[in-house]
Amino acid sequence: MRIKSIKSFIVNSNSPKNCCFVKVETDEGISGWGECYTQSDRDTQISSHVDQLSRYLVGRDPAQIKNFTQIGYDDFASKRGSMDLYSAISGIEQALWDIKGKTLDTPVFQLLGGKVRDEVRVYANGWSQGSKDPLELAEKASLVVEMGFDALKFDPVPGPWRNFVDKDVVNTAIANVCAVREQVGPDVDILIEIHRRLAPMHAIRIAKQIEQYNPFWYEEPIQPENLDALAEVRRKINIPVVTGEALYTKTAFRDVFAKRAADIINPDVCNVGGILELNEIAATAASHLVGVAPHNYNSTSIGLASTIQCCATMPNFIITEYFLNMEQVTSAVTEDPLVIKNGTIKLTDKPGLGVNLNEKALVAHASKTMPQRSLPEIYNS
Repeated sequence: MRIKSIKSFIVNSNSPKNCCFVKVETDEGISGWGECYTQSDRDTQISSHVDQLSRYLVGRDPAQIKNFTQIGYDDFASKRGSMDLYSAISGIEQALWDIKGKTLDTPVFQLLGGKVRDEVRVYANGWSQGSKDPLELAEKASLVVEMGFDALKFDPVPGPWRNFVDKDVVNTAIANVCAVREQVGPDVDILIEIHRRLAPMHAIRIAKQIEQYNPFWYEEPIQPENLDALAEVRRKINIPVVTGEALYTKTAFRDVFAKRAADIINPDVCNVGGILELNEIAATAASHLVGVAPHNYNSTSIGLASTIQCCATMPNFIITEYFLNMEQVTSAVTEDPLVIKNGTIKLTDKPGLGVNLNEKALVAHASKTMPQRSLPEIYNS
């Protein structure tokens, strides 16, 4: 079997970003699907990486997955990594696993050592955008719980994203967490997202004030490039600290473990280097007694399916992410969508990733142009 072609599709996800899917076709008629991580203004760049990487793959054996990821870094990138590169590699890598599973008529998780659980717990995200005040945020949280979720994530800090913020921003963040906790009650897990935006002093101040509301975790309170500062935040607060969505490949996680900078890591299968890379990172985390909660700011089809295959095999898995605002479009382009019930997804024995896309539907839902962005006249505005 040889790779015949590689295609990429940029699709309007009905969220603040487009999704990028990859289809790898073989000369024996078996095709595989993958998904690349994107951001709102960074999708065509990643698709271009997929197109250029295809020159290194057409005519090769799709079963040689590890060889592909290594030459993608060594020969294509000349050992110079980036989010865009690893996102493209991740999408193609997932598609190669999908082909391997379909060829052997078995789920990918069986090829990774077999499952350690029958279902995967997920938390809801993508539900809180546009909330004007704590009351509206709390009302939206209540609707998510009514859908059957017992865990939900949101960013309580108002914009713009700045390292140094005034007391009004701090107080609003605290009020938002308080409102959601009071609305959903004590049995629902609330996961606090900070998006790497704060200086340590503000991250610590907010954390100490919201500890009383028993957050499940405190995600990316500061930039992960400064792991010493992140470790400092972790030592001074009493909420589990998460980092990892902006770290790519296992090399980037080495110092996270060495510096004891996080209780839980959240690498993303669509940008970390793919399925095998995510599992290798999780295995290393286990040896350091660190939990894994894969990030999944991706579709609820291929990206989620790849994540589920990995989570099935991780003894140190905690929970993973489910984006409600991508659900409608994802269902429209997916032939056999994943089923979520009471905040969990059950594993199936479908071969490969267990999910396939409809190519005609992908074309029909082609990407939209992102709106023009106006920058503030001065940094602090």
